[in-house]
Amino acid sequence: MTVKITIDCMGGDHGPAVTVPAAVNFVRSHPDAHLLLVGIEPAIRAQLKKSKAVDEPRLTVVPASEVVAMDDPVEVALRRKKDSSMRVALNLVKEGEAQTCISAGNTGALMAVSRYVLKTLPGIERPAIAFAMPSQRGYTTVLDLGANVDCEPQHLLQFAEMGHALVSAIEGRERPTIGLLNIGEEVIKGNETIKRAGELLRASTLNFYGNVEGNDIYKGTTDVVVCDGFVGNVALKTSEGLAKMLTDMIKEEFGRSFATKLMALVAMPVLKRFKRRVDPAQYNGAALLGLRGLVIKSHGSAEAYGFEWAIKRGYDAVKNGVLERLVRAMEENAAPMRQAALEAGRANGATGSDAVQPLQDGVAASRTNPPPPGEPGAALPSKA
Repeated sequence: MTVKITIDCMGGDHGPAVTVPAAVNFVRSHPDAHLLLVGIEPAIRAQLKKSKAVDEPRLTVVPASEVVAMDDPVEVALRRKKDSSMRVALNLVKEGEAQTCISAGNTGALMAVSRYVLKTLPGIERPAIAFAMPSQRGYTTVLDLGANVDCEPQHLLQFAEMGHALVSAIEGRERPTIGLLNIGEEVIKGNETIKRAGELLRASTLNFYGNVEGNDIYKGTTDVVVCDGFVGNVALKTSEGLAKMLTDMIKEEFGRSFATKLMALVAMPVLKRFKRRVDPAQYNGAALLGLRGLVIKSHGSAEAYGFEWAIKRGYDAVKNGVLERLVRAMEENAAPMRQAALEAGRANGATGSDAVQPLQDGVAASRTNPPPPGEPGAALPSKA
């Protein structure tokens, strides 16, 4: 099976100077991949010429006349730049011309345009950004990492469902463990949203471990950690800053004198292994889950090596049938999720205006008004 991938070549801090060489390297090492390079045609072809890949048959240039800048407001990307490389790349996925889209563009714009073009899956109110963070046991999948700053309990339950499907597909684990990020492991800790989310998760069919703390992400205590986008994004950026600080400090200490430089030579094999384990480039590529198509978000500042890893994330997701598994998981768990919401509601005695209501058509309803049907981000009725 040929895996067709669209690349938003104009996205990110470096544009075609990074995205095109990464695409060239990827197709050369993956004979079953066909990449559609979307963007300003002359800029893309210039980079193909530099990479000596002008005649590569598995690289197709798709012209787009506009670019979504990293500082463009969401409204501009969504309503004005309708022929942007980002939107054209997503349209190709919607039309079935490709199976996944990779972009290093503006995160807010990418999420908004993706929701508008691809729409959400049945049973999903809000898509989430999922990312593999390094741990002592390999890595921990964390979501959400910035798509949803404010969440209701049922959203966190849906994130857990999506994380379960992702890890099951990629790693082949039948029942990955799920942790709920909190300020302590005790059930009584956390705000009301976290407490109610914990009740929903305990009543669900998921393999719920319980509450976990920030350090559990790096211990690898659970396969999946669920949190709202505000907390998740802070955790991600803190991790990136810590990794860079440690790397810089090690370089500084080993470069202090001739003796320390000699010691660095002796320790070089260990240092290289350490760098590989914490190198952000190898973890580049966050999945936008909950859409009717696969979208992978690369770090905006990624170099070619890191962007190539983001392409691989999308490629692996297609090969492992992540989207199909996610759809199946949501359909299979619609009834258990409905029952979980009912049981948690009874146990909680929730009667206030912010109470979680029974799930309707596979989606927990709240008294907050959802977007009207047909508008970007509106949840679709479930077929379950």
